[in-house]
Formats: sequence, C-alpha cells, structure tokens
Amino acid sequence: MGDVPVLSSPHGPSLPAIGLGTYKLKGAAGAEAIGAGLRAGYRLLDSAANYDNEGAVGRAVRHSAVPREEIVVTSKLPGRHHRHDDALAAVEESVYRSGLEYLDLYLIHWPNPRTDRYVEAWSALIEARDRGLVRAIGVCNFLPEHLDRLTAETGVTPAVNQIELHPYFPQSEQRAYDADHGILTQSWSPLARARDLFDEPVLVGIAKELGVTVAQLVLRWHLQLGAIPLPKATSPERQAANLDVFGFELSDEEMARIASLARPEGRLADQDPAHYEEF
Repeated sequence: MGDVPVLSSPHGPSLPAIGLGTYKLKGAAGAEAIGAGLRAGYRLLDSAANYDNEGAVGRAVRHSAVPREEIVVTSKLPGRHHRHDDALAAVEESVYRSGLEYLDLYLIHWPNPRTDRYVEAWSALIEARDRGLVRAIGVCNFLPEHLDRLTAETGVTPAVNQIELHPYFPQSEQRAYDADHGILTQSWSPLARARDLFDEPVLVGIAKELGVTVAQLVLRWHLQLGAIPLPKATSPERQAANLDVFGFELSDEEMARIASLARPEGRLADQDPAHYEEF
C-alpha cells in the first residue's frame, strides 16, 4: 500500500491508515476523480448505497492499473433494508452495481435503534460474508450499547465502526471502547466539512509552525488518535496533499492544544445515534 501504513483488527482485514471519501463523487466525473485518487496512492475507498455511486467506484477500480487485491472497497447498508432478506438482497445489489466480484468491507450505515432491526441486519451481513459477497463487515455510528448487543446476540464483533470524528467532536469515549474491543475506528467528516475549521486560530497557528496546511494538520491528528480518516477530495492536488501526512508528527503539547477545541455539542448536525435514524 505504498507509503501508507496499515492498521489491523482481529475481526477483519488490515486497512490503510487513511482512505478516500467518495460522497457526491458519481457518474463519469466521479469515476475519474476516484481513479485519480487511486493513482495518488489511496487504497481504501469509502462508498455507500445511499451515495448512489457504487457504480462509479467499481468502474474506477476496474479501470485502474492498481491490482484489485490491493484496493479495499467499502459500501454501506441503508436503514430501509434492515430486514434480513432485504439486507441480503441489498448487499447482492451493491456487489452487482459495483461490477466487482466482491466488496472488501460492508457496513451498517446507522443503527436506527427505534426501528430496532440492526441485529437482524447484522445477521444478514454475517451471512453475506460467509457467502463471499464481502470480505469483512462492520458498522457506522454505533454506540457501545449497540455494539454490545451485536456481539452478545450473534457472537460476531464488527471489524470497523465509522463515526463522526473531528477536532470539535473527538469522541474519546467511543474511540476507547472501539480500541478495547479490537474495532477499528474510521472518521467521517474528518475535516468537519471544513466549516470554521480551516479558520480556527489554534489550528492555523500550529499548521503555520509546522509548515503544513490545516487539512494536513487535522488528518495527522486523526492518525495519532489511531483513527482512520476518510477525507473527500476531487482535485488530484488536494488528494495528494491529504495523503502527505506521514512525514511529520504532532507533539503531546500540540495534541493537547487541538484537544481544547472539543465542544460538548460538537456534532455537525443533531445526528446522535441514540435517537437519530436514517433510511
């Protein structure tokens, strides 16, 4: 995987320490942008059924000079398909849309606890993995109580938990739970969708001292937390810059200064998995 280190979980495959988010990258332009990401050195692609771009991701992978076995392709199960048979068909359709023989990682997109079918959906993902449709399975936005139930009721622990994670919302308790249970934490919106973040004086100051961009600084912060950030970038220049985060290191003091940005209500929107549902 080139210069990008890998992180491993006892519940699934090793994953590159940084990935490419593909939300809103669709159609021919999306496939080209994703292909550029592969040329830049990304080997982890993050998609979802609800992004409506599994086809563009698959096309980029199929037309890439990078061997298929070196690329980790991720997709996600939407909330409307949590019933067992619906979930299994949804995974099959994701694979068919991609045009690939299999997907590497398949995640439940949200637990939707009021609907309360996420354990049923998880059982379907276990079956999809056992059938070879997907290589590894995981979840997004699951709280400790949701994760505990999955393991207790199925005996299978997710390989990955992809959560909202950025300097305004560092999720220390959830990250600690994941680490204690051998679950890799991935970060969605790792740059907080750039809202306010790029003008944040603390970050601007540290970035200037280190001679890096604010984006590079924040991605490095994720890496040092042990999380896998999934920044989205369309231009080859930004894609390359976001990967160029392995040549410097943040001191404990710099990490502490970034930690000071955490907010009690740090979510970008009111998407608390304890009650928020998405279909």
